[in-house]
Formats: sequence, structure tokens, C-alpha cells
Amino acid sequence: MQYPLPISKLIEGFMRLPGIGPKTAARLAFFVLDMREEDVLDFAKALVSAKRELTYCTICHHITDTDPCRVCEDKSRDQTVICVVQESRDVIAMEKMKEYTGLYHVLHGAISPVDGIGPEDIYIADLLKRLQDDTVQEMIIATNPNIEGEATAMYMSRLVKPTGIKVTRIAHGLPVGGDLEYADEVTLSKAIEGRREL
Repeated sequence: MQYPLPISKLIEGFMRLPGIGPKTAARLAFFVLDMREEDVLDFAKALVSAKRELTYCTICHHITDTDPCRVCEDKSRDQTVICVVQESRDVIAMEKMKEYTGLYHVLHGAISPVDGIGPEDIYIADLLKRLQDDTVQEMIIATNPNIEGEATAMYMSRLVKPTGIKVTRIAHGLPVGGDLEYADEVTLSKAIEGRREL
């Protein structure tokens, strides 16, 4: 059965979102049809507002509604440490922890020759500019523990170590509450590699 054109367009719109297939898109479309009109308008305004009003911080490239972002603007943060992450959502995850008090730098991706993404396609050059003054003493690399994240970490480490800035990598391995029997070989290998003395 063919959907009316407005529903088809709505389903196609939802299918552009990551992880949304045809069945989920149809379910969401029909859910929207059952919503009150004012709730649909609020939802539409929120989408447009997020797209129009958000930008990227000119210092760290984190998503923000002010420039510079609130983290870069906060002088009480530790200016001697920069945590390098792949995406803005990684900054948000780190901030939820409420333990890290340094600065961030968002790369907006990772080096991936297979996908045609090189160092010049992400914000590594901007990071190097930030490291040129003598303020930063440590760079924490918090890229994802996959091939692309590891390649990016190694590349940045080779560039930054000669400058005398301490380069560290976040630990990877078993999550707290995880069971050994369910961990894959790479996770176990990283857990052994990142062990610490008690």
C-alpha cells in the first residue's frame, strides 16, 4: 500500500537519521501524526532552532550557542591540560563525569585512509596552533578505541611529543561491572596493557 505523499516525505525524513530504518521511520511518522499540533510545531521549531542557533567554538570546535564556548571562556578551568576528543558528544560525556577540569579540543572525526579522511580533514592543525604557547603542559588523547581512533592518537602523539608537552592516552579495557567472559580479545588486551599497581 502506498502512503499519502506527506507521510512518505516524513518517513523519508526520519530515515535520514542514523539507525532509523523504514519500519522505525514509519512508526515515528505515525506517532507524529497522533501528536497535538502545538507539540509538533514545538518539535519543528526546536529542530530549526538547533540548526540555526548552534555553531562551533572558534577555539576548541565544540558545539555551542556562544563563541567562545562556556568551557573555553571559564578561566577557573585548568588551562595547562587539553583533552582531545573526536566529537562534541564526547565533551558532553566527559563533562557528565564532573571530574575533568581542563580544556578540550574537538577534532570532528578521525584519520581514516579507507574513507579518504586525512589529518588535514580534521582539526589537528588548529590543535597544534593552540599548543604553541607555553601554557599547555599535558595533552590527553581521548579518541575512540578503534583503528581510526588509534591511528589518530599515534599521529598526534608523534607530532606533539617532540615539543616537550606530556602526551597521555585514556585507559581502555573492561568497564566497571563487566565480566571477563563477555569481553573480546582486544578489550582484554587493552585491560592488561593498562593495568596499574594496587
